[in-house]
Amino acid sequence: MVADALILSLDFGTQSVRAMLFDAHGTVHGKAQLALNDYQAPQPGWMEHDADGFWQQLGAVCQQLWSNAAADARHRLIGISLTTQRATMVALDAEGQALRPAIVWPDQRRANTLPRLRWHWRSAFRLLGLQHTVQYFHREADCNWLAEQQPELWSHTAHYLLLSGFLTWKLTGHFRDSTGCQVGYVPYDFKHHRWAAAWDWKWQALPALRREQLPELLPPGSVLGHITDTASSHTGIPAGLPLIAAAADKACEVLGSGALQPHIACLSFGTTATINTTQTRYIEPLRFIPPYPAAIPDAWNTEIQISRGYWMVSWFKEEFGHPEQALAEELGVTPEQLFEHLADTAEPGAMGLMLQPYWSPGVKQPGPEARGAIIGFTDSHNRAHLYRAILEGLSYALREAKEQIEQRSGTRITELRIAGGGSQSDAAMQLTADIFGLPATRPRLYEASALGAAMVAAVSLGLHADHAAAVKAMCQPGQTFLPDPARQHRYQQLYQRVYRQLYKRLQPLYRALYDINHSQ
Repeated sequence: MVADALILSLDFGTQSVRAMLFDAHGTVHGKAQLALNDYQAPQPGWMEHDADGFWQQLGAVCQQLWSNAAADARHRLIGISLTTQRATMVALDAEGQALRPAIVWPDQRRANTLPRLRWHWRSAFRLLGLQHTVQYFHREADCNWLAEQQPELWSHTAHYLLLSGFLTWKLTGHFRDSTGCQVGYVPYDFKHHRWAAAWDWKWQALPALRREQLPELLPPGSVLGHITDTASSHTGIPAGLPLIAAAADKACEVLGSGALQPHIACLSFGTTATINTTQTRYIEPLRFIPPYPAAIPDAWNTEIQISRGYWMVSWFKEEFGHPEQALAEELGVTPEQLFEHLADTAEPGAMGLMLQPYWSPGVKQPGPEARGAIIGFTDSHNRAHLYRAILEGLSYALREAKEQIEQRSGTRITELRIAGGGSQSDAAMQLTADIFGLPATRPRLYEASALGAAMVAAVSLGLHADHAAAVKAMCQPGQTFLPDPARQHRYQQLYQRVYRQLYKRLQPLYRALYDINHSQ
């Protein structure tokens, strides 16, 4: 083993790609980051990115890293790990060339023609009231849209990969991927961490997809392959180094936040806001909604999502944050830093303004009819109250999800770890502690997903005996925010007496809006 060994963690998110060097103590020895700005929208609601453009950005960020890192950094490398955004799909031909741009996870195109399930599945789903769940899965699957709308292209698709599998192919020359990355509309058996059996209903919901189009799956910590000469020339990573299977970005973020035990919840304040716990039992966080693969083998993350979570902050910035944007440019700071002051000028509870953050509907809770709602407006409210209501509404929704996970798992959550871009907001951290009534800690290192991927590799390569040891050595906690008793009491009243009542009271109106909008 190389003295002072380093691990290269490649973190391919939605807004940026990072390359970071970590040692066995979680210390960063080099970092490079490039924004991802080349997304395309050929039609409203679509979101694509040139697949080879992803590869070019990965090469560019690695080369930037080497130009900034210590001269001996590459010689100290013992392995690489990769974590990526989820549910972004790439179609390749038999030679491994991209046939079209990647379809990125927020894309809203939908398949139209529904498949006919076998009679026993139809009967079971009808009995359980899950017909919508199956239809949702089918319509959301990009492979169904491709087979329906671009059949000639689909007929030449030899490999159908998540972004993680595509980058693994480019780095190693193998069509392989981690079981920890399989979050998307693919026929994956979440309970057994493998492709679904031939009789599983998911294959019927994906009628055009063939097993041979999917990659070989290996558990986190396995060697996916070794860096090829071509990949080495492109990225500057030494040829022959092992690429260690990690997991998707949210799963790595959970591990990198130190949320390894089921009583610790990891909240992610990102584009999609989530709450996760790590479980060694298969526990569905919502009935018939599977837990996702964790970043450690034979474990699961009980994730509940708030779609378009901290995207709402970006929405507020674009629609109402022009004063902060102008002042931020003048002062040389980010608008988000100025929003901190804005949130602090509004009292806890936003003077009775309450937001329900269902900007995008879900498959189950909330249902497809759900909409966002803001109630309690008076002529005394201003932008500060609206901004605070956004932050509070997200925390209310995540607290409700926490209680659902506790009910399903039988384990009480007693600690919070907060990751994602929104965790840098002291106002968001404090009000989360107050609303949950629990201590909320953000990791010392903001890039928790990159750290989590490095931790998987560190255990695999023998730097730590197991993941618990890796957490102890590599996850240094940052600031902890404790709940304020007076604010906690106020939020408890607002949560129980108002927020918990909103959805069931508004659901009939949401359904009416849904029916009217879809009847045309």
